[in-house]
Amino acid sequence: MKRVLVSVGLFVAFAADVSELDSARDRQDRVKLEQLAQQSSDPYRTALAYSYASEVALELGDKPNAQKFAELGVKVAEPAAAKADSDAEWHRLLGTLCGQVIPAAPLVGLRYGRCAQANINRALELNPKSALSYVSHGVGNFYLPPALGGGVELALKDFLKAAELDPKLADAQLWLGRTYLKLNREADARKAFELAVALNPNRVWAKQQLAKIAKP
Repeated sequence: MKRVLVSVGLFVAFAADVSELDSARDRQDRVKLEQLAQQSSDPYRTALAYSYASEVALELGDKPNAQKFAELGVKVAEPAAAKADSDAEWHRLLGTLCGQVIPAAPLVGLRYGRCAQANINRALELNPKSALSYVSHGVGNFYLPPALGGGVELALKDFLKAAELDPKLADAQLWLGRTYLKLNREADARKAFELAVALNPNRVWAKQQLAKIAKP
């Protein structure tokens, strides 16, 4: 019984940690995310904080810091994923971090593109019902040129699958909106962004994307 209670306590603490990271990401607080990454003694939380910091830096158009944060996260996640080869989430996170380097530094896209594809494919192999892994796969395809095996059509399939697996996943709707815009499907993009904001009203970037679309 004691082991169960300890496990529950650790789970609650972990959930609170991730919630703090989510909150900082939602309000685009890159400084806070960097601080949380540097202060954390937990490898997963550190890597996730760097991934979120890179994501926010890209949202703000700060490519140098987006690359820096993603590469710092890769340094943490790479050995952890190698040790925990059967852990889908570690592979998803490493693949996401590798993918985040690509839009920030296209010249290293081939190297990091291989890392992103291999790890996210591994994550989906281990957990084919992971909506987050499909989002990560889709983001990789969104930024990876068709000549290198990516493209928005492939990204659309990934985000639709993520939304099917988890209809309440705001990130799936947010990226569906971005993909529909790329495909000049503005009405579909608006619906997706509206749903993303409804699912997560605190996500600043989703509100910004919705505001860019003219009202019908």
